[in-house]
This record gives sequence, structure tokens and C-alpha cells, in this order.
Amino acid sequence: MHSRTDIDTPAKSTGAVIPLARSPLLLLALVLGVLAVLLSFTIPQPIGPMFWDHYLYLDAANRIRDGQIPSVDFFTPVGALGYYLFAGLQGIFPNGQPLLLVSWCLLLVSGPLIALVVIDVQKRSTALAYAILLPFLMFSVLPFNTGDFYPYPGSDGFGIYNRQVCQLLYVLAAALIHVRDPRLLVAAVAGAMAALFFVKITGAVAGTLLCLTAFVSGRLPFRAAVAAGLVVVAILAIVELSFGGVSAYLADILALLSVNDGSLLPRLLQAASLNAGLLIPAGLLCLVLIGTHFSSFAQSLRQLGTGPSLAVVGRVFDQPFFWLSAFVVAGIVFESQNTGSQAFIFLLPLLLKLAIDEATAAKSRPVAIAVAVLALATALPPATAVVQKSARAWVGAVNNVALESRNLKTMGAVNLRPILALRAQRLRAIYASQRPTFDAFAKADELPSFLLYSDFDFQAIWLTNIDEAIDALKAYEAKNGVRFGTIFNIDFTNPFPWLMDRSAPEHVAIGADPFRAIPPPDEGVRAALSAVDIALVPTCPVTNVNQTLLSLYLPSLETGHSRIMLTSCYDAFIRNGLKPAPDAGS
Repeated sequence: MHSRTDIDTPAKSTGAVIPLARSPLLLLALVLGVLAVLLSFTIPQPIGPMFWDHYLYLDAANRIRDGQIPSVDFFTPVGALGYYLFAGLQGIFPNGQPLLLVSWCLLLVSGPLIALVVIDVQKRSTALAYAILLPFLMFSVLPFNTGDFYPYPGSDGFGIYNRQVCQLLYVLAAALIHVRDPRLLVAAVAGAMAALFFVKITGAVAGTLLCLTAFVSGRLPFRAAVAAGLVVVAILAIVELSFGGVSAYLADILALLSVNDGSLLPRLLQAASLNAGLLIPAGLLCLVLIGTHFSSFAQSLRQLGTGPSLAVVGRVFDQPFFWLSAFVVAGIVFESQNTGSQAFIFLLPLLLKLAIDEATAAKSRPVAIAVAVLALATALPPATAVVQKSARAWVGAVNNVALESRNLKTMGAVNLRPILALRAQRLRAIYASQRPTFDAFAKADELPSFLLYSDFDFQAIWLTNIDEAIDALKAYEAKNGVRFGTIFNIDFTNPFPWLMDRSAPEHVAIGADPFRAIPPPDEGVRAALSAVDIALVPTCPVTNVNQTLLSLYLPSLETGHSRIMLTSCYDAFIRNGLKPAPDAGS
């Protein structure tokens, strides 16, 4: 990336004020305004695979409002920033559909950061500023992943924090590649890196690789790198000194690693294979760039041998093929830890830069065309995937039917195909009446369906079971004159406290996957569960996952609680000696 075109060097009109009507910042403001209006209403979303994943944010936000602090007071599989952003946005837009709230809440951070990039870039080229902003808005607004995990169209309610990381990496990449103002560069890099750390630690690892690439290439000056690093350290220090949030978060990460001891190589290979449609043209582009820029690279190496200096080192590493290779490695490392994300979208600012540089450099036209074609082939897969999935889900939802519910608040604003709604109704009756069959599945350590948690009918059944259980809980409270102040759901997620305006027990993890996200219960978890007013056990269907969870928590419940059949699809452990409450059933 040696060439310094008009896109890199400020033009004579750098100080000119761009008319508001032409400024990309106006588009950014308009989009944010439209999203705010949309969040003022409850817009039903079509149920999708693993749809319940975003309900974790409802549980976390309810705990935060109760005064609990993520990682400090309860175990989390990722950082706390997304939970706080969601809680804040939900407070402003209580009628917003939860999936849309959680998908757009990151714009509270990424929006101002991309604005910093646009402010700098538009001084040189308004067209380039739009070219950077438009993909960012598309990926931020459309709540869909780039990968497919189910054959039928539906909303992607899973992998939210992975999508958030990818969008932050996009901002970081755009800043490192295109921002020239040192102050704006420091602000954008520091803000993006701090946000990456507090969204997901592997995102910060990938972001660090991007920053190192820019630093050794001379694109991130030493002073700017130090300043950005100090800002990030200051933010971490404030969070740590305020409530111990950083050390608690790192402790959760270490605990998570202890239950995820699989080899890294298979994950890396899986990440590469899942994104082969993008990585193959990226690899070919890298080969073309090596052939085109090898002579300048060799010359820089010879200069390095005669007298190394920061400038010479920068010329050695400031090569298009090095940038592309390093960015691809960072993407593979991040995607190796994911199930669902907007994979490799942060390549787009770099691909844009590569195509422009080759088009404006005094080199052969065939090479410029080849670079442009391969860059486009690399950029298109994530964009077309997100656009196609959103179109299929929302256009296909025209004939969907709403899921009927009484107690689910905005969480129940979902719909699905009539045939799947009928299937859910039938299967729910079978799950309840043929429980021994599904006990046998669980005993054999198998799910009734290999894609059970992705099945739309399962997600609909799960919501219906929750709705019916709340009716039963209210009836029990009214009949017995008690109030369940703390409610725990022995399942992947626990929406009951938020739905019933109650509390969740402290210390107990959210995102309860016993095979990769739940460390063994410690003394704090056991004490919290022993004191919980009621713990719910889903039984439609019984699964090996829930049975494993129950085995973890049962020692804390079997002595001080009594097990009852609450509904045909829920058992419950009710704390013995629960005192009557005058406001029971309220």
C-alpha cells in the first residue's frame, strides 16, 4: 500500500466545509433517526434458528436494573458492554422488539466512532466516505449473520455479540486504513479497542492484530499508538477501580477456557472452510498483489539489510499482500470461536483501498482490473448473504401467523409459518404425553432432533411453555398467598424474572450451555440456588442438555425445596417454608 493517491493525501480543499446535504453524516443521522422511530413500536419478527439466544439480554438487563453487575455478580460468557447498551436502549424504547433492540444497541457506540472516520475521510473524498459508511450501515441495520445454520428463512436471533464485534472491527479497520488526522485516529482506535474488549475478548485479540499490522506498516504512528493504548488502559483502570469489572471479566474468561479445552486447529480449519467462498478470492488477490509488488518489497528488504530504521521497517511491511494476509488471519482467529457472525466484513475498507490504489497507480490496466474483480469477489459474499437472508425472512413473513401469548410482553412479538405453528402445537402435545420416550433420548445423550434448538417449532413451543408457566405461577401465588421474589429457569436462558418483574438469583450464569459455557457451581452459586424461591425445570421435551444442567444444580435444590409438577411442560422446585406475602400474585 505504498502509493499515496489523492485519497491518502489531503487535497487543497481539505479545510473546505462540505454542504450538509452532501455530507455522509446527514445520512448517518437520518438512519439513526429512522431506527429510533422503528423502536418506538413493537414490530414482530419471524422466528429463526436458535432464536432464544438474544433472550439472554433480557435476563442480563433485568439483573442490571436490579443492581447486579455482569461478571462481578453473575457469570457471563462475554463482556458486559452489549448488556448495558441493551438495558439503556430498552429503558428509552420499552416497546421495541427485543431482537431489534439488541441488534441496534451497538450503534450507540459504533455510530459515533464511524462518524469520526467519515469526518476525516470526507475532507478528501465524499464518495469514499459514502463507500465506507454505506456497508457499515447495511451490516448494522440488517440483523442477520453471514452464515446459514438452517434451511428455512427466519430472523438470526443468535450470535449477536459476534455481529457486534464484526461491526466494531469494521470501524477499526476503516480508521486504521483511511483516517489521517492523528487526533481522530487516536479517538477511533481507542474507542473501538475498548469496546471490543468489553463486548468479547476474542474481538479484542483480532483488533490487536489489526492494530499491530498498521503499526509495523507505519500507518499507525508510534505516538498515536501509545496515546490510543493509554486511553484504553485508562478506561480499563476506571472500570476496574470502580467495581472490579475487568478482573472479574478476565476470571470468567479463564473459567470459560477451562470448560473449552478443545484443540484450536480444528476450529481454525472450520472457520476457514465455512468462509471459503470469501477466502478463495482473497487468497487469489493476495497472490496477484505479491506478484505486482514483489519488486518494491525486495527493494525494501535490501534497504533493511543496509541500515534498519522505523521508516525502512514500515516500507517492508506496508505491502498490500501483507495487509490482506494479516487481516485474513485476524478474521480466521476470531471466527474460530464463533457460531454465527458477520464474518470478515472488516475486509471491506481494506479491499476498497486496494482497488483504488491499483486503479490510480501508474501500472498495467490488466492488473488493476484483476485486483478490482478479486476485491469485489471477496467483498460480495457477506453483503449478498445478509441482503438475501433479510429479504427471505421479511418477505416470507408476509403470510406468517402471530404466536398467541398473554404474558410474554415484547418478547412474544414473533410470527412463523402456519404449517410450523400447527406442527408446534402437535409436537407440544406429544412431548407432554409421551415423556418416557424423550427421557430415553436424554438418557442416550441425544436430542430428539439433531437441529432441535434451530427448529422453528421448538422455539415456538418454548415460548408457549413459558407463557403457560407464568399463568400457573400466578395461580399458585394467588392460591397459596406467596410471591416468588427470585425465579430461576434451569434452561439455556431465564426470561421469567423480566416477564414477571421479579429477580434472578445472583452468581448463576446466563447462557447456560453446560458443555461449553458453564463452570462447575462454586459456593456463591450453591448458596444463591439454595435461597431461590422457585427453580423451574422444562420438560417439553426433556433433553440431555437440561438433564445435565439439572445435575449441576440439583444438590443445591433437593434439600431445601420440594419438586412439583407446575404444568404439563414444567416442573418446579419451590423453596420450603416460603412465607406468605400480602401482595402475592401482583
